[in-house]
Amino acid sequence: MNTDAGTGRSWFRPAFLAAFLLASLGASFVVVRHAPEPIVCWLLETEFRSLAEKWRTRTLSQLENSTRTFENQILTDTDIQLLSMIPKVSDYYRFTFIDTEGNTFWSSHPDDIGKSDMSHETGQALARGEVVLLHLHVNHGENEEMDGHGVHLYDGDHRTVYEIYVPVMDGDTRLGAVKFHTDVSSIHDIFLDRVSRWISVAVGIILSLMLIAIGLIIRSSRIQLKNLENRTREEREMMQRQMRLAREVRLLGELNEWLQSSRSLSELFDMVARFMLHILPESEGSLYVYSNSRDVLDGSASWNGGSHRDHIHPEACWGLRRGRSYHYGQSEVDFACEHTEPNDGRPYFCFPILALGETVGLMHLKRHADATEEAFEDSRRLAQMCAEQISMAIANVRMRDQLEDRSIRDPLTGLFNRRHMLDSMRRLIAQADGNGSALHTVYIDVDHFKKFNDNHGHDAGDMVLRAVGDLLIKQCDGDEVACRMGGEEFMLLLPNLTLDNLKERIETLRREVTAISVRYGEKALPKITISAGIASYPAHGRMPQDLLRVADEALYKAKDNGRNQVVVAELSEPTEATPQNPPPKKPHSLGAE
Repeated sequence: MNTDAGTGRSWFRPAFLAAFLLASLGASFVVVRHAPEPIVCWLLETEFRSLAEKWRTRTLSQLENSTRTFENQILTDTDIQLLSMIPKVSDYYRFTFIDTEGNTFWSSHPDDIGKSDMSHETGQALARGEVVLLHLHVNHGENEEMDGHGVHLYDGDHRTVYEIYVPVMDGDTRLGAVKFHTDVSSIHDIFLDRVSRWISVAVGIILSLMLIAIGLIIRSSRIQLKNLENRTREEREMMQRQMRLAREVRLLGELNEWLQSSRSLSELFDMVARFMLHILPESEGSLYVYSNSRDVLDGSASWNGGSHRDHIHPEACWGLRRGRSYHYGQSEVDFACEHTEPNDGRPYFCFPILALGETVGLMHLKRHADATEEAFEDSRRLAQMCAEQISMAIANVRMRDQLEDRSIRDPLTGLFNRRHMLDSMRRLIAQADGNGSALHTVYIDVDHFKKFNDNHGHDAGDMVLRAVGDLLIKQCDGDEVACRMGGEEFMLLLPNLTLDNLKERIETLRREVTAISVRYGEKALPKITISAGIASYPAHGRMPQDLLRVADEALYKAKDNGRNQVVVAELSEPTEATPQNPPPKKPHSLGAE
């Protein structure tokens, strides 16, 4: 019967594999032909949506006052002169300023002024603060205005143009939008060609592997046919063994699932105590884990009538002393562990718990009074596997705790990272809002940092960053937070300070940075200086992103003023000051050395 079944599979399998191969070829053709276009469109749309945000910032930065321009819809001659030069040096050949009603009040193409061609759906999306990207397909030769500067050349018959609307916001208030036109024809064709090639190569490799696999399967089938009877017999024997192991595997799987879901060691110990009562009913058990000092083991859990001491010494267990499992009652001559006293003569196991190559604890199992010695002996292998599951779970919980700490630290400087900074900022804002105090954000940048890397190497640059980071750590106390934003940029969160005290501290910090002497090799690196921008809550904003933006603007003003100085951000509108943080009437620059 088995032979007939094997013969049936032998004539059916080639036909099935051939059909599968044909279906795979057809699917591959469809993928190669139709997949590149949507992939390229998605890549380009994602990229140009991001670029549009930068275009808006770059364009509005040319205005003397972008907020007043959109509110009054009036541009100065200087504004118009600067804006008119942008299409000659940018990736977009045309841009338009639109008010909240969708009317064009200025455009790089004067013919567009006064027009309103924005759809209702686009207006709704802009009202929600979304970037809107529309496709325009233009025939070659019908839009010479897009190539008036010789930077948007294209040899194809049709052009692909993106019309991108980017909202202009003042806080939560929408002032209007900037509409950009950019020609993506060339980059679309380049991406489409590359993606098509990549997909073709990938599909070719997959098909080749499939052919190899099919050949191996056919060859394997012939060999399997010869050994079918022997294999059937072996499978029958294996099935019998698997049936005996099925219950153990299921129980171990459930144990592992529970332990891996634990969030702390105390919760893990409670799970072990409750679960082991069911998985090893023939044993009284207890669990010990090394203390942080590793001089004693702490009693952590017990179950099924077992008990544990508060503490035991590692020398009190023969399993820990010998570095392997200890079975009391197996040999003609046995020595009882001290932690089992008083010993009633019942056999027991001591399993050292190992995690990541280190002994982290001990699991002790004694035969239950109602269990037979045979049942207890047969449970040894399952008990050993339970100990391994417990050891992995303990290692995972400890590793998760370590990773949590590492996830909020910058590995180079030891400062907190940007993620922790944002969490801390939200917490400190809520705290400041609750008690009416101020929160100051200080954006710091190492001046001319690129010269350290270029002239002395990246190792020297890392030494500079670590030196500045060490100084920032020393500056912080209590709820104060120092973090590395990325690259050579740092951030300080300083609550509960008056503005005068804050400026004094940051100016002192600036002087201390200039006094840092960093030696690289046998020579000292050039003097280190920093620029800093200060923004305060609630004077300069009530949201983290607003405070970061204002502090960043103040930092750039410090750099524009010559670097090596501290600038306090100015208030864009009159704001009621808190007693701890009176608002400055104009930007403050603390002198550079």
